[in-house]
Amino acid sequence: MGSVYDLVIRAGTVVDGSGQAPYAADVAVRDGRIVAVGKVGGRGREEIDARDQVVTPGFVDIHTHFDGQVTWEHRLVPSSSHGVTTVVMGNCGVGFAPCRRDRHEALIRLMEGVEDIPHPVLADGLPWHWETYPQYLDFLAGRAFDMDVGSQLPHAALRVYVMDQRGVDREPATDQDLQQMAALVREAMAAGALGLSTSRTFFHRASDGRSTPSFEAAETELMALADALRECGRGVMQLITDFAPEEATFALLERLARRAGRPLSVSLLEGDYGPMTLRWQEILDWANAASHDGPPIRAQVLSRAIGVMLGHELTLNTFYTTPTYTGLATLPFDEKIATLRQPAIRERILAESADPDPTIVLGRLARQFDHMFQLGDPPDYEQPRSRSIAARARQQGITPEALAYDLMLEEDGHGMLYVTLCNYEHGSLETSLAMMRHPASVLGLGDAGAHCGTICDGSFPTFMLTYWVRDRTRGERLGLAEAVRLLSHDTAQAVGLHDRGLIAPGYRADLNVIDLARLHLDAPRVTHDLPTGGRRLVQAARGYTATVVNGTIVHRNGEFSGALPGRLIRGPQPPPGHASA
Repeated sequence: MGSVYDLVIRAGTVVDGSGQAPYAADVAVRDGRIVAVGKVGGRGREEIDARDQVVTPGFVDIHTHFDGQVTWEHRLVPSSSHGVTTVVMGNCGVGFAPCRRDRHEALIRLMEGVEDIPHPVLADGLPWHWETYPQYLDFLAGRAFDMDVGSQLPHAALRVYVMDQRGVDREPATDQDLQQMAALVREAMAAGALGLSTSRTFFHRASDGRSTPSFEAAETELMALADALRECGRGVMQLITDFAPEEATFALLERLARRAGRPLSVSLLEGDYGPMTLRWQEILDWANAASHDGPPIRAQVLSRAIGVMLGHELTLNTFYTTPTYTGLATLPFDEKIATLRQPAIRERILAESADPDPTIVLGRLARQFDHMFQLGDPPDYEQPRSRSIAARARQQGITPEALAYDLMLEEDGHGMLYVTLCNYEHGSLETSLAMMRHPASVLGLGDAGAHCGTICDGSFPTFMLTYWVRDRTRGERLGLAEAVRLLSHDTAQAVGLHDRGLIAPGYRADLNVIDLARLHLDAPRVTHDLPTGGRRLVQAARGYTATVVNGTIVHRNGEFSGALPGRLIRGPQPPPGHASA
């Protein structure tokens, strides 16, 4: 009698994450690990028929902001809808540990402003059963999730914890401050942090308009943190920065990576505003050259334009600062929409000028009509400029404001518009394609768990498979094996998780079974499922036959199984057969 396995996935087309060509095989799982790939003669206590479907490693999303959600929720929506089996949070220098009791409000307002997570959601949802970063990890270690969770130590929280109001006010750190911060970095790495993150962009501001505490921190402070990582001999660095000027900024990144002796990744976006740059190709080339004789420097890139959603349920819309519109803010939604339909109100709002809220950096996008589109259902993320709101308004002989007004009133007032913030300077996704294929890049920047009322990019794994692999007609596509490698093996390696991202014996049994022909990405929609009934944008997918975490099926045909096999990841993980990372 053949071997008995916990799970066997039969007769699928295995896309193993290595980038090699897909092949037909069974996959057998026992005790949370892959134990056989090929023709499996035994039986499984549970089996999945994967004929005419692809079997991939679970996807690893290294740039999320679930820092709050993991403290009150077990299912990490939206990522769990898109084949993601591991997430890394604590990015961009923001998070909730370490934090003293009298600084809860400061970190809440920082996360609210930087990542657009509503204040009431965080104030009501966060249990604050910790003060130090190790205590935060210990709290998470007692919880269960529908995927694995890794965390990075956020520089802003660290700075405020050590320096109190001086940290909030961005005063220079003293030698004593630096010594204490370095000691806490070492403590965090020993407790299981995957790395350290920071932000150096004016783009990141608390909801009261203050810059993030780590903005313009002195190089001596960054180097003190780098020295602590070098002493630990583990951990990665992640940051976002304003590339101004590009050469000097990259030189700082290279000095930082070499000082720490650790891998570093930086957010890279095409554009001419804040943390974006039109010289992204040069930065990628610099990173590639620097990595040849130093620690790896990688640019985190997104597979599409980062797009901001506008609508009456959302943080921003074209009219959100006009006097008449702001006067309707307290009305119940249906009553507000009925009022907006009144011709006199419409005429009045269209005649009023916008004065974007200076505390909301993205506010300037509310009237960027040349970059604004009706996304549609199914959503189209690569529309030509001839379909922009500005172009359509010209064709109709009306103002773009009038067209935007009418489109947002569609679908009973739930109509949404999409503004490309970056990676769309030339009206196509060719920049994203070139970025993804560069050897110095790694996929990231989906920001799952954040930007509840503005951005909905946590769905990018499904977009990779539907649009880039299967549906694109405006240019070259990605190969299936290439896309799966970018989503799994490469991201796992970038953060030191060497035990996942491949379908091979000994690796973690984090897997997806996907009906690629049926795979479909829905349009973004608003739900009210956060604490206090807080709203957020979500984007569902269809076509995932099964998602497996640690050998257990967590989703089947889009339905949650009820299983929560995901746990906190403490520190980097070695590949199969190795005792340490």
